[in-house]
Formats: sequence, structure tokens, C-alpha cells
Amino acid sequence: MAREKSAKKQPFWLGGAAASMAVCFTHPLDQTKYRMQVLRSKESMLSTLYRFAARDGIPSLWSGLSASILRQATYSTARFGLYTSLSCQLQASGTKPSTVSTIACAGVAGGLAGMIGNPAEVVLVRMCADGAKPPAERFRYPNPIVALYRIGRDEGIKAFGRGMSANIVRSVLMNVSQIAPYTAAKRVILSHTSLEDDIRTHALASLVAGTVATTACAPADVLKSRIQSAAKGSTVMQVVRGGLRNEGPGFLMRGWTPAWLRLT
Repeated sequence: MAREKSAKKQPFWLGGAAASMAVCFTHPLDQTKYRMQVLRSKESMLSTLYRFAARDGIPSLWSGLSASILRQATYSTARFGLYTSLSCQLQASGTKPSTVSTIACAGVAGGLAGMIGNPAEVVLVRMCADGAKPPAERFRYPNPIVALYRIGRDEGIKAFGRGMSANIVRSVLMNVSQIAPYTAAKRVILSHTSLEDDIRTHALASLVAGTVATTACAPADVLKSRIQSAAKGSTVMQVVRGGLRNEGPGFLMRGWTPAWLRLT
């Protein structure tokens, strides 16, 4: 009972703080994902990692980390907070949370968080993709605060909404495609194997959920990254037509491997 009371007192922003700390370790994978999505080459994850580490040094794999922390502090904190608030309101109404209502709460929270975190997402994509661009095309933002100021000054407030539709779709898919597959996988494991409801079952179910979520979100993630990394505005359809024409349908899965490793 004391443990339950203690758990209820934990503030939602601890989730955002944990996510911000986690990216300090996973940022090289994030950076590689964004560079693979922006580049038009078909290099593998390891080839991309090695090429830039050899050229710029291993510490360069953490360039853009400050933007990644800002993104987690806004997007992830909002995602956890909104989901907690929606779930609490659902329980306060006397309605017993079902799988459908849980997924609905996750989808709404993900979509709203995608809107809130979009400015930081624009900065993150640009700072991570900078090293993969020719020197003349780089933004060279020293930190996310300067980046926000320069984007607002040079491109206008509308630039912070660049790629927002793709980002919202990605955020909704990320939340929904983690909860539903996790629940289904856990149910199958418990009913068809000798495993019990312990850490092994949770890990296997999470692996399935992470794989489904990464695959479902990949196309929206690629489109978002390409729109946000461009100096000039592009529409989703322009990016889709250009990618299909020059690279084929496979471009929509670019960066899948580092994204899967990071999420897993």
C-alpha cells in the first residue's frame, strides 16, 4: 500500500527526464538515423557510422546532443504528461480503462506531443544531419537556443511547423503501435508458452512492439526528416514523388536499423 501511494506521487516529468538522460547514450544511433534518412545513398548503418566517425572523430557522433535533449524535454515530457492526464480523466469518469480507450489516449497524447515538440524536432534534424551535408549547405547551429533564434529570424515562425503533419502521424503511430502489439504479444506468449508474467515475457513483448512501431513509423519519420532538414520548404507529396523517382520505394525505410536498435 505504501508503495502504491509512493508511485502515485511520482511526477510525470520524470519520464521526460529519463528520456533526456537515455539519449546521452543512444544519440549516435539517432544521429546516424537522421543522416541515413537525409542522404540519398544506400549505405548501411555501420558504413554510415564508420564513415563519419573516421572523418570527424568519434566525439562527432554526439554532435547535436543538446538538441536531442531539448526534443526529449519537450516531446517526451508532453507525451507522458498528456497520456497520464487523459488516463486519469478516464478513470475519474468511472469508466474502466479498456484496450481501445488506452490506445485512444495514447494516440491523442502522441499527436498533441508531436505538435508541441515540432520546433525542437526541426532543430534536432538539422543539427544531426549537418555533418552529412556539403559545407556550403550546413546550418552550423552551435546549440539549440541559437538554432531556434536563427530559424525564427531568418525563416519566420512558420518554419517551426515544417514537417508537422508527418511528425504528428509518426507520434500517433509510435504510441499506438507500441501499446497494441505489446498487449497482443504478451497475451500470445503467456497462452502459448511456459513463460510466466515476468521480465522475460515483458522483454519479448517489448521486442515485438519495438519492431512493429519502428516499421510503422519509418515512412513518416523519413518524410519528416527530409522536410525539416531542407533550407527551403517542401511539401510531403514533393518529397514522396522525388524519393520514389530517384530512389524507389525503399527510401521510406531509410534509417530503419538504427531506429530499431535505439527503440529496442
